[in-house]
Amino acid sequence: MLSRLSIVNYALISRLDIEFGRKFSVITGETGAGKSIILGAISLMLGQRADNISFPDPGARCTIEGTFDISQCELEAFFNDNDLDYDVNCIIRREVTPQGKSRAFINDTPVNLNQLRELTSRLIDVHSQHQTLLLQESSFQLSVLDSVAGNASMLQEYRKLYKEVIALRKELAEVEARDARAQAEADYLNFISDEFSKASLRSGEQEMLENESETLTHAEEIKTRLYAAAHALSQGEVNILRSLNELNTSLQQAARYHREVTELQERVAACIVELRDVDSAIQKQLEEVVYNPQRLDEINDRLNLIYHLQQKHRVKTVEDLLKVFGDIDHKIEAIEQLGQQKSRLAALIDQKSADLMKLALMLSESRRAVIRETENTLLETVSMLGMPNAGFQVGHSLLPEPGRDGLDSIHFLFSANKGVALAELSKIASGGELSRLMLAVKSLISSASLLPTIIFDEIDTGISGETATKVGAILTRIASRMQVIAITHLPQIAGRSDQHFKVFKFDDGSRTYSAIEQLNPEQRIAELALMISGDSDSPAARNAAKELLLNKP
Repeated sequence: MLSRLSIVNYALISRLDIEFGRKFSVITGETGAGKSIILGAISLMLGQRADNISFPDPGARCTIEGTFDISQCELEAFFNDNDLDYDVNCIIRREVTPQGKSRAFINDTPVNLNQLRELTSRLIDVHSQHQTLLLQESSFQLSVLDSVAGNASMLQEYRKLYKEVIALRKELAEVEARDARAQAEADYLNFISDEFSKASLRSGEQEMLENESETLTHAEEIKTRLYAAAHALSQGEVNILRSLNELNTSLQQAARYHREVTELQERVAACIVELRDVDSAIQKQLEEVVYNPQRLDEINDRLNLIYHLQQKHRVKTVEDLLKVFGDIDHKIEAIEQLGQQKSRLAALIDQKSADLMKLALMLSESRRAVIRETENTLLETVSMLGMPNAGFQVGHSLLPEPGRDGLDSIHFLFSANKGVALAELSKIASGGELSRLMLAVKSLISSASLLPTIIFDEIDTGISGETATKVGAILTRIASRMQVIAITHLPQIAGRSDQHFKVFKFDDGSRTYSAIEQLNPEQRIAELALMISGDSDSPAARNAAKELLLNKP
């Protein structure tokens, strides 16, 4: 329940603090005094858009703060899911800067508007004249039956499953679209894959083949140069190794008599060993280098295939081609998996849809079971509200397939007068009739509602006399089950409340402000007398006011 409301720097309100009781509170005041301003501030706190707000102090921020007793609301899961501190005295605050920037807080933790609205929608039901139009909407009418039937948990389970089915269908449609596009290139990908498979590419192959091609292409020249090198090194009549051997012999002889020559001789001997190895390598190369035109043709054919694939796929190395090949294999595998994914999703959708239909049928059965009760209770209440000859019926039909709220299509049919055929509310009910019917609906569903608080904004519009007394009785009945706050202009309603607040205007010489005060018993008598006769000092009106308070349940 809403235990405390604080409004700072909003519209005509400089600062206002209200403490509400648990049962029935009313707010009265002259037209234009600021009752609707208070309701606007509450709506802002509950998550309404912060547009076109005026600030009594243009340089200060606007703050709306409410303290709620949530000890009986079973909201611990919400706080855990949103990583918020849970306290049975929950403080909700909305701040708006003069620049129009808005922030919201739950127990001093910043939250977004979606989180704020999710919480406050489970704390307060604000009923305004505008909301009466909801009564004409099929979705609201269906929610009335669900409230009476106690379908909250079943409907939550159904909507969760419905959301899953819709998401799965969307996913299947996307997979089917991807599969259709993929199938268009599947033949090409398979052709490329076969081409790569036949090519049997190996890492490092290109460089090896290019080197071998270079060798075979210049085999004759290579052998000529190698022969010349061998001739100079060891094969000619005058050659390097023979000359070095002679040099080595001379140095050996000199070293017998001059030890300093020994090092020179050893260096020459090392050169001879190294050059003999070079000579052996040259002889080996001479044997291995053989001109082979057939092998050269094979190599060139292989290189041409590699160059063709590189040009085709716009890469420069065999390693890049192997990566392209791997990517194509992955694409082909992904296309094959799309088919498997389609089958899996279709089977899952069939299973979930069957479960959804079972729940939809259970919901439908539950709703149909309370139609007669709903009709009788609403007729009884609207009769109390001055429409004894009203007719009311819940029209019911089944949809072709389950929707967000199930299989049922609901239409409230109404007639305010005897002999007038029942018709849909939008075609037959006046504003006053809709207002009274909505009050009857609120009375009906309040017993099943988990909401701790309901706020009525001039629910009494268009009624007076005995009907007003009956409205007061109904609000009192609702207040026995939940906190009721009513903005009213009727003394028959105000006199039944447990708390009475009066909104009034005052000025400080420079501008006008709205304020509110809780009335004590004597002030209540004066206010009720004013509402009855327009004169708070009228003895007859004061006696009538006292009578209203004495007869308060």
